[in-house]
Amino acid sequence: MTSYAQRVPRLVIAAPASGNGKTTVATGLMAALRAAGLTVSGHKVGPDYIDPSYHALATGRPGRNLDPYLQAEERVVPLFLHGAAGADIAVVEGVMGLFDGALGSDGFASTAHVARLIEAPVVLVVDASAAGRSAAAMVHGFATYDRSVTLAGVILNKVGSPRHETELRSAIEGLGVPVLGALHRTEGIHAPSRHLGLVPVGERETEATAMLARLRAWVTEGVDLEAVRRVAAAAPHLLGVPWDPATALGAAEPRGSVVAAAGGRAFTFRYAENIELLTAAGVKVVDVDPALDERLPEGCAGLYFGGGFPEMHAEDLSANEALRAEVASAAARGLPVVAECAGLTYLCRELDGLPMAGVLDATAGMTPKRTLGYRTARAVGDSVLASTGDTVTGHEFHRTAVTPARGEQAAWRWHDTADGFVTPTGVHASYLHVHWAGHPALARRFAASATAAARAPRASTA
Repeated sequence: MTSYAQRVPRLVIAAPASGNGKTTVATGLMAALRAAGLTVSGHKVGPDYIDPSYHALATGRPGRNLDPYLQAEERVVPLFLHGAAGADIAVVEGVMGLFDGALGSDGFASTAHVARLIEAPVVLVVDASAAGRSAAAMVHGFATYDRSVTLAGVILNKVGSPRHETELRSAIEGLGVPVLGALHRTEGIHAPSRHLGLVPVGERETEATAMLARLRAWVTEGVDLEAVRRVAAAAPHLLGVPWDPATALGAAEPRGSVVAAAGGRAFTFRYAENIELLTAAGVKVVDVDPALDERLPEGCAGLYFGGGFPEMHAEDLSANEALRAEVASAAARGLPVVAECAGLTYLCRELDGLPMAGVLDATAGMTPKRTLGYRTARAVGDSVLASTGDTVTGHEFHRTAVTPARGEQAAWRWHDTADGFVTPTGVHASYLHVHWAGHPALARRFAASATAAARAPRASTA
């Protein structure tokens, strides 16, 4: 397919390191630009699910991830164009420090890497709470460290006073780097966090909405939105073709099968493109809340349990005996089941001592250790999701452990680690999160498994 140049005003919100306020500034900026009448597209560098939930709340559009490791470099621009379609401006929140990528990779999958791929100017958020003119030296370093990255401006965060702001502005603007805004210390401008980072919007929507209103007002007052728009508008035309799920699949014949996808407060981790691929494959995806809903959808032919925080809602999940029994029955009948991380723990006999679905002969529980990192994994055997030897890129992000860690046939293997379960009845469950836009064959195979299950004669469940 021939690429063509497209005008997409865009910018990347980055920082010298984690903890400088990227998420609050990026989310507040998205909300402020939307309130100014713009259609805003929100994106996140890296595999994180939680920040995009705040972006979605701020923009009214799905939050999107951009990750060269999970999606491959050549897909970043098409996925960006797909997510930004119809938007007046795209705001991309970075990850960690501007130049921090996968360990040992010379910055691969860093914010700077993605900024170069999408040819976007970078705005650096600087926590100025403990610095004066010295902040200019840091900005100078970031502006000159890698000239292939365009540092187009700075937003000062946690400024102490008007005098403090004047001192910072004079030092930084003396470098020729414009200060686009100064955000003063304000009580209540933060999102609560816990063992895996921020609490997702899906678990605190009322509070998150109220916080968003404060963020919007804070950014509107402290940031020159017109200057931000000029920075975004200066981004060059971007050469590429928007990603299309049907094209990625290679076939999009409607098949009409129904897949239940776990949602609600306990299951908030899901890439939008995974669902778009299933839909393009002719699957009707129906959300099910395992904490509240007592039945799977009519005609259900497959189950997709993504990530989230079931450990925080284990009592509610356990109390819903009706759905636990339905899930166990569906798996026993051979319906294809794909579970990632949180879904894996839900399929176990118990989680932190509370009964779960009992699909897998294993138990799950919280641990003191957080597991986090990119993985390149190989499928150990054939399953409803992958064929033996298929290689995928994914990531782990959890603070639970499953005992035993895998079944007779593991789902994936990387280095010396075997992870997850593949059962003869059609269950694929593991800790690995995979962005299916990087591996559309997974969606194609799962959809085909659901179609086969929908067409197979089944016993009455009445």
